[in-house]
Amino acid sequence: MQTKQRRRDFLRISRDTLLGAVVGSRFGDQLPAAEAKTGATFSFGTYGMKTMTTEDAIRAVADVGYDGIEITAHSDWDAAPERMSPDRRQQLRALLDDTGLEVTALMEHLYPSSDDKTHAISLDRLKRVAKLGHDLSPHSRPLIQTVLGGGEWDQVKNMFRDRLADWAKVAEETNTVIAIKPHRGGAMSRPSETAWLIGQLNNTIWIRMVYDYSHYAFRDMPLAETIKTALPYTAHIAIKDTVKTDKGFKFVLPGDSGNFDFVELFKRFYAGGYRGDICCEVSGQVWNRPGYDPIAAAKKCYTNIAPLFAKAKVPRRSS
Repeated sequence: MQTKQRRRDFLRISRDTLLGAVVGSRFGDQLPAAEAKTGATFSFGTYGMKTMTTEDAIRAVADVGYDGIEITAHSDWDAAPERMSPDRRQQLRALLDDTGLEVTALMEHLYPSSDDKTHAISLDRLKRVAKLGHDLSPHSRPLIQTVLGGGEWDQVKNMFRDRLADWAKVAEETNTVIAIKPHRGGAMSRPSETAWLIGQLNNTIWIRMVYDYSHYAFRDMPLAETIKTALPYTAHIAIKDTVKTDKGFKFVLPGDSGNFDFVELFKRFYAGGYRGDICCEVSGQVWNRPGYDPIAAAKKCYTNIAPLFAKAKVPRRSS
């Protein structure tokens, strides 16, 4: 128990130091030498564990060997704020302390809307998800990550900008970074578009980017170029693989396709000052398949990806 608590304290201090650097400067700036030794966390997301309770998912992710966990907080999932009573939040916090897992992020799917009523509901939802994050991890302030939904970029980008300005106010009030992810099926599908939005918001520290190369693959978007664009704004890295088929593209577990150079990805982000989380994400295209086993998937992702940290010379903060 003492060893697990020491590991937990170390992770908390590292993430608090990182958040302080973010609040005081910009993501992607070269970190001071002392902070450059803190490494990155390696996590698994419960988006790939929909059939499990949050308690069982935490135990399973810790048993596999991950440093952190991203918890899906969608309204119809086990960890939705409305399903988390004060007692349950306290019990989960104790479980997280016992396992040493860091809550690195909360996943949501909140789409900006031109409808004022829908927008107000989203703002309230953001506040409730942020409160859940603080209750589960009061010292490390997990970020909230989301995609922004469909449409044509040129038709919705100004609406996105205006609504995200209000999101940023909620983020600052709740002391919770909101990270938005370019999605190959969404209106915002490129790092350059996310960079434009953040620039329009005066580069606020409260709206950042999720980098996920699976959404850029096979789109004439080289890894190095997307990292160069994304690095100054990236607060969270999600990893999974994409394969090209006769019917288009499909997602697979990270490391399963052999198409992506994750070592190079890790190296470039780390050299650029990134000290956040690298999270294995299991697509719904995978976990909706018959016979899918969430624990087996977590183990396979770990087997595929964990050795790459050493190859990239990126230390994990648990080591």
